[in-house]
This record gives sequence, structure tokens and C-alpha cells, in this order.
Amino acid sequence: MNIDRTTMLDKVKKETDFWDIVIIGGGATGLGAAVDASSRGYKTLLLEQHDFAKGTSSRSTKLVHGGVRYLQQGNVALVLEALRERGLLIQNAPHLVKNQSFIVPNYDWWEGPFYGIGMKVYDMLAGKLGIGKSKNLSREKTLELLPTIESEGLKGGVIYYDGQFDDSRLAINLAQTAMDHGGYTINYAKVTGLIKTNDAVSGVKAQDQLTGEEFEVNARAVVNATGVFTDDILEMDDSDAQDIIVPSQGVHIMLDKDFLPGDSAIMVPHTEDGRVLFAVPWHDKILVGTTDTPVESPSLEPMALEEEVDFILDHAKQYLTGNPTRDDIQSVFAGLRPLVSPSGSKDTADISRDHTLLVSLSGLVTIAGGKWTTYRKMAEDTIDKAATVAGLNEQDCITEDLRIHGWLKNVDREEHLHYYGSDKVAVEKIIENNPELGERLHKRLPYLKAEVIWAVRNEMAVTVEDVLSRRMRALLLDAKASIEMAPEVARLMAEEAGHDKQWQEKQVEEYKSIANRYIFN
Repeated sequence: MNIDRTTMLDKVKKETDFWDIVIIGGGATGLGAAVDASSRGYKTLLLEQHDFAKGTSSRSTKLVHGGVRYLQQGNVALVLEALRERGLLIQNAPHLVKNQSFIVPNYDWWEGPFYGIGMKVYDMLAGKLGIGKSKNLSREKTLELLPTIESEGLKGGVIYYDGQFDDSRLAINLAQTAMDHGGYTINYAKVTGLIKTNDAVSGVKAQDQLTGEEFEVNARAVVNATGVFTDDILEMDDSDAQDIIVPSQGVHIMLDKDFLPGDSAIMVPHTEDGRVLFAVPWHDKILVGTTDTPVESPSLEPMALEEEVDFILDHAKQYLTGNPTRDDIQSVFAGLRPLVSPSGSKDTADISRDHTLLVSLSGLVTIAGGKWTTYRKMAEDTIDKAATVAGLNEQDCITEDLRIHGWLKNVDREEHLHYYGSDKVAVEKIIENNPELGERLHKRLPYLKAEVIWAVRNEMAVTVEDVLSRRMRALLLDAKASIEMAPEVARLMAEEAGHDKQWQEKQVEEYKSIANRYIFN
């Protein structure tokens, strides 16, 4: 499947007929909505101002989970929905989602019974979509599974199971799934305004961010799925609209696997700021996070604060005998949660993670809040509403059992290219045709030159950052190594896409300026 962004965009620019549904925003929510709408047979277009999953959707804790913390808060309805969606996602994208064991270490006598009972409730709520039974662990078994855990005062632990995934890889596969069903998903196409007919939204104004060319699109319904930028689109619709988004920053650090060998993750159920802290194996590294810091205004490249990094390190030292310092951090990344607070409350820890669906007087459909795990249900609710607004023929949602692009049931997770799923064969074909492309881009990371070619040809990668941050995860895994990879990635992209030397140099400089923000030592 060769995807040509230019050809697709040219068709959109020439199209005068109405699209059934136009979606603004190419993160988890927007892409999910595009899959839902296109798979129902609706004429669907998604426009993303930057790259797919550029913002929050590539900066998660990489968990597909029911939300143990929501259970603590008594939000059983959200936990039930999330656990069900977790089960469906494992079925629909088995090449990207896997079972992950988590251990809650107990240092007080009451923690074992307390968390043990809580996890049994969690298991029960998952029902037939459960992925493993929780159980209490002895001190000896806990140390066996977590050999680097702080042993002083350790009483035992509780083991339970949740899902883990690669967020931006899933986003790319969702874009491909929408296109497999006839939808158009276009990155670097920024919506700059709404078109109205008799006070009703009837389309969007947009700009191609690569050429500067402006164009208009007619639509029967427009969906605002822009995450932390939701209020910007609401203001385009109504200049007096009240802000509903309270952005909250979550920071993660990446450490060497030596700090937590083995396959189990650690879950700390209660930190000083009331959040859950995770230390999770991911791509042969250890991901530790997260924080909950209110921020004033959204940004495409949020910056981790010194105190956030120190907070994570301080907590990591309490649970990891290696006592990681700043010198051990291989990458730091920050993401913004688009929390919805219609009441204007600024206490982000207490704001619900439920999603919110709004329809304005003009007919603009806005979906906000939520999380990756429930993206499919959010999309279903959104397209149900958008189809009603648009007056479209009612079509049933089919995404509960819809296989996501790349679906492959049995993948060997020890094999580097496994996350391409059924596309792995095609990536290997590139190497077969040119064995040099089977070489690694960097000795510290497993990524191959062929993956750059694949990303340009088949995954709409436009910039070096698209490749190193979201098609590969090099930026998040080892920021310094990714900078060293950048010149060769730029050369390969230029060769494939027909860019000159000047383009390569500019791309490398732009990438360095972004990647340096991920280095914190």
C-alpha cells in the first residue's frame, strides 16, 4: 500500500462536493474517529496541523489499562469501560498490544491485603476480557521478580496484569486503517478557520503546512478532536466560547534496563501528589513516570520542568536499588493531558478522565478528554453524534471487531520488526532488494535503514523528526543517539523523496533543536 500524501491532498483541494465528516486533529481521538467513520462507509477526511500523534498521543505511559487509580476514586463506570476497551484493543491490534505484569511492592503490613482485595475487584470487573489473575506475593517471590527493588522493609507484593503498547505506532496504523476503508488522513494540513452557511458549520479553511497553499473543504459535519487545542477551535466557532480544557503536564524519564531487569513492571499506587507512579519495561529500556503539573497554555513541544524530573528520580530511588541520577537519564519527554473542566476547576488530579462530547449551536461536534485506552469508544460516540448532526444514513459502528492495519495474531516480540505486524514482510523485502538497508542506524538502538524508506513510502513521514520520534521511537529511548542518527536518516529520506542537500542540512538542524530538549543531563 503506497500512500502518497501529495496525491491525496491534491484530490482534496480539487474536491468541490461535500465530505460527510471532516475531523480536525490527528491524535488518538481524531484517528479513532476517522477509522470509525470510514469503516461505516462515510466519506471521511482528517486534517492534522503537524504529524499524526505529534502531541499528547505519542507521549503516554504506553499503557492500555482500566485505571487502578480510578477504582480508588470510586469511578467504577470508567474502569468497566476501560477494561472492556483494553480487551478489545488486545484483540484488534495484537502486534502492538501485549499483556504486562505489574507488581505493587508492599512495605507496610496492611498494604498486601488492601491492594490484594483491590486487584481482585479489578480482575472481576474485567470479566471474560480479563488478561490474567492477580495474586499476593511473598517477600521472596517479590525479590525474585524484582531483583533491584529496595529490599529494606519489604513485606511482599501484589502482582496484577494490564496492557502495554506503542502509542505512536498505533496512531500510524489507525491512519492506515482509515485509508484502508477509503478515508483520507492528511498530516501537515492545518485548519485555520470554519466555514458557515446560515450560522451552521459547513466546512473548514485549511493550509498545507509544507507549501503554504490555502484551500477550503465542504463538510456535512465537522468534528473538533484537537486535544489540548480544543479551545482554539471552539473559539473559531464562537469568539465568546468558554475555555473547557485544563492542560496537565505528565513527564516521563527513560533509564537503562539494568535498573529493572526482568519482565515485570512496578506500580507505586500513591505518590506525594496523589498520582500513580510506574516503572515499566519498554523497548528494552525502563520508562518511569509520571507527574501531574497544571500548565497555563498548550504547546506542541512541552518542556519538562526541573522539579518534575527530580520528583520522578526521588521516587525511583525509593524503589530501585540502583538509585538513578540525572546522568542515567537517556531521554525525558513531556505530554499534556487535555483534561475537561467545564466548571473551571484547576485541580488536575481531581478532574475526571472521562471523555466529554459537545455539540455547539452551529453544529460543531467536539470530543475532548478521555485517554488512549478508550479511544475506540470515544470515536463511536463521536461519529454517532456527527452522523446525526449531518443527517447521514444511520450505519452501525463495526470497530469492536475491526482489525487494525498490521493485524497479526502471533508475533515474536524478540524480533525487532515485530511491531510492523503483517507489514513486516514488506519491510524485509526492502532489505532483500538492497541488503545495505538492513544495517542499523546506531549501535545503541535496533532501528534499521530500511525502516526510514518504509516510513517515507508507506507511513507519510515528512520530516526527520517524524521518523525518529514517532515512526521509530529513538528520540524517546535515547535522545543523544537519535541526534547522531539524524544525518543518515535525512540522507535516506532525501534520496527517497527527491530532496536536495540543503533540505537535509535544514532537517538535521531542526531535529537537533527539538531533540536537545529531551536531554536532561
